[in-house]
Amino acid sequence: MRAHKAKWAALAFLFALTVGAGVSVQETAHAAVYTTVSTTNLTKTAYHKKSTAGAIYNKAHNRKLATMKGYPNTTWYVTQKATLKHGNSKGIYYYVANKSGAVKGWIWHGYLKKGKAPFGLKYAKNAIAMDYTTGKAVWSKKANTARPIASVSKLMTLYLVLQKVGSGSGSWNDVVNTSSKGLIAMGQSASCGGFLFKSGHKYTVQDLYYAALLDSSNNAAIALGKWVAGSNAKFIQQMNAQAKSWNLGKASFVSASGLENSDLKAFGYAYGSANANMVSAKDVALIARHLIQDYPRILTDGAIGSKTVDGQTTYNYNNLLAGRKYYQSALNVDGLKTGYTPLAGYCFVGTGQKTGKHRVITVVLHDINEFTETRSLMNKAYSYSSMNA
Repeated sequence: MRAHKAKWAALAFLFALTVGAGVSVQETAHAAVYTTVSTTNLTKTAYHKKSTAGAIYNKAHNRKLATMKGYPNTTWYVTQKATLKHGNSKGIYYYVANKSGAVKGWIWHGYLKKGKAPFGLKYAKNAIAMDYTTGKAVWSKKANTARPIASVSKLMTLYLVLQKVGSGSGSWNDVVNTSSKGLIAMGQSASCGGFLFKSGHKYTVQDLYYAALLDSSNNAAIALGKWVAGSNAKFIQQMNAQAKSWNLGKASFVSASGLENSDLKAFGYAYGSANANMVSAKDVALIARHLIQDYPRILTDGAIGSKTVDGQTTYNYNNLLAGRKYYQSALNVDGLKTGYTPLAGYCFVGTGQKTGKHRVITVVLHDINEFTETRSLMNKAYSYSSMNA
């Protein structure tokens, strides 16, 4: 994963442009003032946008408050209607407010249709919620489209590490070769590092496993791959072979870490002709499902908030865990993997099990609000009766 500091700079910039769940705009309208002919109170009724057209104004229509395009999945509650006059024209307008009441105003009735808004994710380019028990998707958004997945790729890397340890052909206490100048330089890189390979220190498989899982260390992941297969190239071939054995038709790997070749080239670890690992949200969810099924310890390990490894703090950036900003107790989130590069955007694989329900696996790719949208997606998944245990 690239440096997380970049995220907060990006969020600070976006916050200046956005407000709340949608894009709220307050600007002076160029049109002349509307006058009120009549106003009637209505029983509170749910509506949602008919299309991306339309905007919410103050009653005089000299100030635009929000656009329908900026609130694609919002339910609006109508409590009044009014006949407004503008020049020689009259029209019926509804007074609307979102659920929190943070955005409210008047909109022409033709821009709305009755009923609550269908569920959707505003920011994720690709997403899926999968029933872990059945392996079936309960909700998806362009889930079969392959795209760069950044450090979410490490789920496959960690699977193959666990497979080698589990088979007895390797041990948690095996010392991993970390002498590569490229990997040492990578650990010192502000944008591509995360874990320092210190001169004279010996790092075990277990050390680098936690560095790769929790802190998303790229050099740790590559070093582990070389330990598994003997070389970086052979390990990537093994990643693709494993994907093929699972019939993942939308998964192609060129990197053990999730960094793109445009970054890896400087450290001597570029591989293949493609720039990035290309995997669909569905295939990412299936990788996570295999990982949990075959090596359930990943859930215990994935729930660790931070861990000291050889004097270095490896910090888990999963902000849905207990005690974190986006934690929701009912969801019982205990994993699984974050990821970011500028090309892939913010990616997150989440999993948890609500009491009385099947475990859910969620994937959001290229999503600036990866934690809030994952939380919404998990709650949506649990609204389906098929998720009942």
